[in-house]
Amino acid sequence: MVVQVAVPVAVAAFLGLIAGSYARAVADGFGTDVEDHRKEARQAFARAIRIVPLPRRPYLIEGVTALAAGLVTWRLHDGWLLAPWLYAVVAGVALAVIDWRTFRLPDMITLPSYPIILALLLPSGHLASAVIWGLVLAGIYAVLWFIRPAGLGLGDVKLAGIVGLLTGALGSQAAIVAGLGGHFLGAIYAVGLLVTRRANRGTEFPFGPFMLVAALVAVLTRV
Repeated sequence: MVVQVAVPVAVAAFLGLIAGSYARAVADGFGTDVEDHRKEARQAFARAIRIVPLPRRPYLIEGVTALAAGLVTWRLHDGWLLAPWLYAVVAGVALAVIDWRTFRLPDMITLPSYPIILALLLPSGHLASAVIWGLVLAGIYAVLWFIRPAGLGLGDVKLAGIVGLLTGALGSQAAIVAGLGGHFLGAIYAVGLLVTRRANRGTEFPFGPFMLVAALVAVLTRV
């Protein structure tokens, strides 16, 4: 049994290193203050396709992708849920890097992710639960954005729907953990900034990476 799990985990981690190279290349193509977002995305993906997929220093993005792919495979190696989650690992790493650098979650990555994830979830038999929780989390984040648009962006609302799809397919517990976990992790980070005096109460920071980490926590703590 150990070998049966270890082999796919190792393969997923290795492929994660390669996929991480593409995620980094895509993320490098997105910047701030861009007028033509579609052109930016086309150029980013075109450059990514042409790269040699080898990890480069400091290896952080590739390493994170490999680690996340291995962990997801370890937890979901026995079902149809693995495919959408592995896709989400690569897309999520790219989104997290872009958001951290630019305070953006590009529509050209988030919006196509919906039909891709839905198609990959279809054979799992958990599509209904996924859609319900996708709507729930997107709806909650939409309300939070409406109440305080300075605290959340529309990109966060769209990402919440994706997180809801993925974790909703795992069950209500995972979706709730992911939904609450992003705010919890973000709050911890904010407190850390205040304590170390690297920020004040008005300082803003990207929220997407915390949502994505919370989604990974949700799959790892899945019962």
